[in-house]
Amino acid sequence: MRGEDDATTVEERLRELGAHLRGPRRLKSDLLTEARHGLLDAVEAYRADGLPATEAQRRAVAEFGSPAQLAPAYQAELAAGALRGLSLRVIALATVAFVAGDLTWQGSSWGGSPPPAAYQLLSASVGWIWAAAFALAATGLLPAGRAALRGGADRAVGAALVGVLALGVLTGSALFAWSIGLWDDALTWPPMIIGAAVAAAGYLWLGRAARTWLLAAR
Repeated sequence: MRGEDDATTVEERLRELGAHLRGPRRLKSDLLTEARHGLLDAVEAYRADGLPATEAQRRAVAEFGSPAQLAPAYQAELAAGALRGLSLRVIALATVAFVAGDLTWQGSSWGGSPPPAAYQLLSASVGWIWAAAFALAATGLLPAGRAALRGGADRAVGAALVGVLALGVLTGSALFAWSIGLWDDALTWPPMIIGAAVAAAGYLWLGRAARTWLLAAR
């Protein structure tokens, strides 16, 4: 049976390791829980061999390794998990944008007014940017894409995805502001208001996931 003394040294080492790690909280907790089980099993095995509790703890923790030795592998797993989480959010929001984007215009009294050519180019650019984000996110999720990512390639995909998302937020915000400038009725058109609210919430949702990846990958 595990005693409190067994858990004390184990928990201290796990706290030291946890202080070195950054990434998704749930995944971090799962990794530390798995490490805890492994350490306590090692303590039990040494005690079953007749070692005193203190020596059993010392050997188990020594075999486990120092935080400096263990952190890189754990951090790599956290960065990969953060990229998966970000990719899932990108695919979800991009899908909503592709399906519902045009609904903000349909039925409006001003939807038939032809906008300037530059506006049409900006509008098309927003679609291209989100298509690129979707493709990058899929690369991080599909089995073939995950198998192709090794070492720095995973980090490169994450950096590219964050960069494309930042560009998508800027261009999308500029398009919305320009729309208001072109059509005063846009401010009172319910689908446009709902679309703007959904987009703002989506940007914040993606922003939190992007921040988590940046902290995990740096």
